[in-house]
Amino acid sequence: MDPFGVVTTPMAIAITLALAIRAHRKKNLTPSGAVAGSAVGFLIVGTGLRGMVLFFFYQIGSMATKYNKLAKEQKDATLAGHAARGVPQVLAVSITPVALSLMHALWCGAEQPIVFHHDNDNNNLAASLTCGILAHHATCLADTLASELGILSKTTPILITNPWRRVPAGTNGGITVLGTFWSLAGGAVIGLLTVLMDFLSGIFVPSNVLPMILLGAVSGVVGSLADSLLGATLQSSYYDSDKKMTYHANSEDLPATAELLSGINLLTNEQVNFVSSLITTAIGGWVLGPLVFALT
Repeated sequence: MDPFGVVTTPMAIAITLALAIRAHRKKNLTPSGAVAGSAVGFLIVGTGLRGMVLFFFYQIGSMATKYNKLAKEQKDATLAGHAARGVPQVLAVSITPVALSLMHALWCGAEQPIVFHHDNDNNNLAASLTCGILAHHATCLADTLASELGILSKTTPILITNPWRRVPAGTNGGITVLGTFWSLAGGAVIGLLTVLMDFLSGIFVPSNVLPMILLGAVSGVVGSLADSLLGATLQSSYYDSDKKMTYHANSEDLPATAELLSGINLLTNEQVNFVSSLITTAIGGWVLGPLVFALT
């Protein structure tokens, strides 16, 4: 499919408007967030069918957020009364793949199978951009599932910067085996969805199935760990022993009796998500991608 061609353009318009209206009606997005989501959706789907993976991420992430919500709210105060996502939240998980998709459309043309050649710079650029986008989506879904489902783990999390230290559920940088499993699973799902989009686009290559799923899985774990490391050091987490709940520095109802658990109040959650996904995008596109496709 040609980027912003006679097929992709109306498809992008129809899909993005429908999903933005649905998200706003369900109060998943603010009005400005819906507008930003529509713009992002048009740009990324307009470049090719792989852009649809971003919408699968939103849907799966929303389902994970709603799953056993009451139990999660009793552990982490920041999850209570979860507000609709605005422009910062939308852009944090979409601006990087939009930029890479537009770069692919401008410099490499239509979506193409992932193939790395030692003597073909254009093919290598297209492959790296695609792997970077895949790694980005894998990181975002992995982090969402690790946070939303890992918090339900029956084992107490350990702090990634101090593995011998146990911390309350909901602490930034706290990790569990269950959360790590969901990071791997979320990344693998993104790889599988990318394979499905390639099949529907007519650029499916059977030998690319395993590398794409493996790249997604590894990127998911790497991205989630990067997010946890940033969260443990550059975000503040607090715990109130009376209410037995975890709070973040920007929590509106942070009790005066809450004690600092870890980190400094330097980055917001959206900023951490953006930085960790940006790091994994670069690693996935220009390090892991060539390596995985060369080994499989």
